Amino acid sequence: MMRARVSAVLVAGMVLSACGDSDVKEVKQWMAEVKQQTKVAVPPLVEPKNFIPFAYGGKDALDPFSPNKLLVELAKTQSKANGPDTGRRKEALESFPLDSIRMVGAMEKGGVMFALLQIDKAVYRVQSGQHIGQNFGLITGVTEAVVDIREIVQDAGGEWVERKATLELQESKETKK
Repeated sequence: MMRARVSAVLVAGMVLSACGDSDVKEVKQWMAEVKQQTKVAVPPLVEPKNFIPFAYGGKDALDPFSPNKLLVELAKTQSKANGPDTGRRKEALESFPLDSIRMVGAMEKGGVMFALLQIDKAVYRVQSGQHIGQNFGLITGVTEAVVDIREIVQDAGGEWVERKATLELQESKETKK
């Protein structure tokens, strides 16, 4: 048994002697050579940009949470209220676009001037104050040659604006002969 112990101690000694400093010296020498040959290249730092302060010009602008903002919106709503009367009953000629209506004549009866308007094959008699067209048109004047119309339309901003339109007397094919 003693022999087994002595053999185990000898084997352990041989194993430990194999872990000696033999390769470590070579590695340390190689690392020292690499350190001497390597040159460190650090690029220079870029100069910082100059800070230019910004002058905020919005402090005099309308605060989005102020009561004044509400007043502006209420004013816009009231201007929309100046739009057409959508509660009134539509007249017969309001279902036709103006470009499909032709003025074919005029007549006077009892001191009131009437225009004769043709839509498809039907002829209608109209006078000032009647509504016409699909854009809330109101006939403002009738003469022998022209019907003046005031339309109320919405612009791109949603505001109601007035625009003028006219229907001029169209010569028929029979009168040209």
